Amino acid sequence: MISLRVLAPGFQTTVQDLGRFGYAHLGISASGAADSMAFRIANRLAGNDENTPALEMTLTGSTLYFEGMPNDAPLVAALTGSDFLAQLDGVPVPLWQAISIKPGQTLRMGGTTSGARCYFAVRSGLRIATTLGSASTHLLSHFGGHLGRALKRGDVLEIDSTEKAEEAATKISSEFVAAISQRATLRITPGPQVDWFPESSLRELCSRAYLLTEASNRTGLRLTGDTILPSHNDQLLTEGASLGAVQIPPDGQPIIVFVEQQTTGGYPKIANVIAADLHRLGQLRPRDQVKFEMVTLEQARTLLMQQEEALQHALAMV
Repeated sequence: MISLRVLAPGFQTTVQDLGRFGYAHLGISASGAADSMAFRIANRLAGNDENTPALEMTLTGSTLYFEGMPNDAPLVAALTGSDFLAQLDGVPVPLWQAISIKPGQTLRMGGTTSGARCYFAVRSGLRIATTLGSASTHLLSHFGGHLGRALKRGDVLEIDSTEKAEEAATKISSEFVAAISQRATLRITPGPQVDWFPESSLRELCSRAYLLTEASNRTGLRLTGDTILPSHNDQLLTEGASLGAVQIPPDGQPIIVFVEQQTTGGYPKIANVIAADLHRLGQLRPRDQVKFEMVTLEQARTLLMQQEEALQHALAMV
C-alpha cells in the first residue's frame, strides 16, 4: 500500500471533497473545494468519482514523498487548477492530465504562477474518515479532513487501496481549460435586498473594477474599490446567506460569501455570483482585479447547463 508523507505543507494544504450539505441550520457551512470545477476534473482524470477526497493547495504547493514497497503498482494521479510548477523527481509534471507516480518518488510544488489553488487527486482517493457525511476540512470549526486542520510537515496520509471502476479520461481538452480558467469577470444576478439600493447601483457595480484584498479567505472574499451604499439605513434581520452572495457592509466595500461562510448574516445582499462562475472565486488571489456582469436568472441556468455539457464533452473527446 502506498501512502504519502508531507515533507513540506505549503501555505495551506487541506483535504477536501465537494462539501457537506444539510447542516446550515446548525451553523455549519458546506466547505469543500474552493474551485469545485478543477477538483472534479482532477478526480475524473484519476479515475475517481468526482466527490473522492483529494488535496487542495493554496498559493504555494506541498512537497510529498510517496512511501511504499518497490513492487507496489504505480499510482494514477492528476494535478489541476493553477500552475504550481510541479516536479516529480525533478521532472516537470503536466497539469490537466493523468500521471503515474511510483513508490519512492517525490512530488515537489512551488508557488503559483497563475491562480490561487491547485488540486491533487490519486486513484481510489485518500483514506479519510468522514464527519457529517463529508471528508472536507472545515478550518474554522476544526473538524473534517486530516485532524480538522491544514497539513503539517510529517503528516502521513494513506491512499485507499480499494479499486474503483470509474471510467477515466487521460486528459481534458485545452479549449475547455482555457474557458474555465478565466476569472476576471464574475457574472451575477440580483440579490434579495437589491431594492435597498438606488436603481443605478447594479449598473454602477458592473461598471467598476474591484481588487481582492489580503483579508480574503475561505470564509469571504473582500473587495476594495468605489463604495456601493444602500439608500436607507434600516437594519437587516439576520437571515440565511448563500454561497456567492455579494454582501454590502456599512463601509460599502463588497464581500463575496465563500465556501466556509457564516450560514446567516445581517448585511444586505445586492447580488449573487451565478453557479457557473462559483469555481472562479476559488482561483482569485489577493490584488486580482475583478469586474461584475449582470445576467438574468434564465441566462444563469442556461450557462450552467452549457458548462456541464461542455465538461462532459471535453472529457469524452480526448
